[in-house]
Amino acid sequence: MGRIKTTPIKRTTQAIFEKDKQEFTNDFNENKKIVEKHAQFQSKKIRNVVAGYLTRLNKNKDEF
Repeated sequence: MGRIKTTPIKRTTQAIFEKDKQEFTNDFNENKKIVEKHAQFQSKKIRNVVAGYLTRLNKNKDEF
């Protein structure tokens, strides 16, 4: 089982993903840089959680 994402993380991630779907890739490190351009987070951990969730959404585009 994986970690459960909180509702604010999911909402933020989905808003960023809907805004710029084409910009994101399947690479976590590239997505971290892109997320940093689009949103300012208080900590690196939250930025990384959002980037990881975006990577997962991008891999499963057909389902989303």
